[in-house]
Amino acid sequence: MNAIVGTPDKRSALVIGGASGIGFATARTLAAEGYRVVIADVNEEGAREAAARLGGEVTAIAMDVTDEASVQRGFEAEQGVHAVVDCAGLSMPGALTELELAHWRTTIDVCLTGTFLVIKHAGRQMADGGSITCIASLNARQPGTGLAAYCAAKAGVLMLVQVAALELAERGIRVNAISPGLVDTPLVAGAALVPGLIEEYLENTPLGRSGRPEEIADAVAFLASSRAGWMTGSTIDLNGGAHLRRYPDVVGRVKAMMEQAAP
Repeated sequence: MNAIVGTPDKRSALVIGGASGIGFATARTLAAEGYRVVIADVNEEGAREAAARLGGEVTAIAMDVTDEASVQRGFEAEQGVHAVVDCAGLSMPGALTELELAHWRTTIDVCLTGTFLVIKHAGRQMADGGSITCIASLNARQPGTGLAAYCAAKAGVLMLVQVAALELAERGIRVNAISPGLVDTPLVAGAALVPGLIEEYLENTPLGRSGRPEEIADAVAFLASSRAGWMTGSTIDLNGGAHLRRYPDVVGRVKAMMEQAAP
């Protein structure tokens, strides 16, 4: 098996979805650890602003994970990258019987098909002995009302990671996932608008608080390093213990909010 490629002053990392939230924190952490970081995001302007904020050798490119040509171009421009982190994601909640097919497809396209495309082209272009880390979710293993598409997509990511770990092992490329719980990012900002939802979530988190993007970034840095050199096909549950209890009733909370707001 190949050794981990690259020295601390020459390693490169491609962080997809790096313009904000967990992705931005990851880009900042990897840059601080000596990586030459490329921030890729569907929001090209946001990616460039994020790169400018970090300075140094951090650069930015546009990448839409739902467009294979876009993903392919990004990886061809960054051939030989040592660490790939896929943070792209979104959630479009809705009860199963009410969920629009377009919303289902959008969620699957970004969260699952997008991950497939990232792994596919990372596997073609990245350096032997490198690392791919996919950001999954607590919902990959814990169901939540109103989150059918998101839960299904993230559960699929975990199995995709295991298959990729098998197929890329001969080149020494390790593929792992991190399943965060509630993290203070723009992605979950909408949840704070639903009365009682955040409180219910924290009641079911043994450590009693939400996570910080930097905590996820630290786990990514570990997985990308030689300290995790014998770790592949694995998932880190990083959620304050929330996977040990139950998920909030999203549909019930939203329904109660709408009933209260009705004239």
